[in-house]
Amino acid sequence: MKNQWAIGVNTLLWGSSTLVGIGLAPLARAVELIPLPTAPLPAIKQPDWPRPIDLVPRLEIRLSQRQVTLLQGETAIKTYPIAVGRDGWETPTGHYTVQQMLKDPAWVNPLKPGIVIPGGDPENPLGRYWIGFWSDGKNWIGFHGTPNPHSVGTAASHGCIRMYNQDIEELFALVSLGTQVIVKP
Repeated sequence: MKNQWAIGVNTLLWGSSTLVGIGLAPLARAVELIPLPTAPLPAIKQPDWPRPIDLVPRLEIRLSQRQVTLLQGETAIKTYPIAVGRDGWETPTGHYTVQQMLKDPAWVNPLKPGIVIPGGDPENPLGRYWIGFWSDGKNWIGFHGTPNPHSVGTAASHGCIRMYNQDIEELFALVSLGTQVIVKP
């Protein structure tokens, strides 16, 4: 039955004269009776992806101003205060993209790799949200919350962008993997 169906499909593709030749004249007549559309088909709406570049959100960090701005095109949607890398652990400048987004990330001490604070722990220096945008293959830099809100607005981190916990939670919902991150001095 499977082979007969396959032959039938092939013969449909060949045309009705082939169907008559192999004894399937009733099927050939049925195929001949199917009208082809004569009116032009309606226009198909083009997908809206990729979106025009001015509609794609991006993040712009100004280290000297200790702030990050969510932009859509040239329009600032929201600006948040941040903490940046301290002396010896400066936040790198340049153009990056969001590569990681984690809820309740674990923290690994960069100075003592055996020390780990699990995600969700109130003492976790990353808070509840992580948006990673830079890596050298071993270490990561990204946006995260903090159990020390008084550090926001200062140069206090190991290169990361610290934010108030409510701000990183909001930002986490507004960006996605691939969002452009521009870090300016």
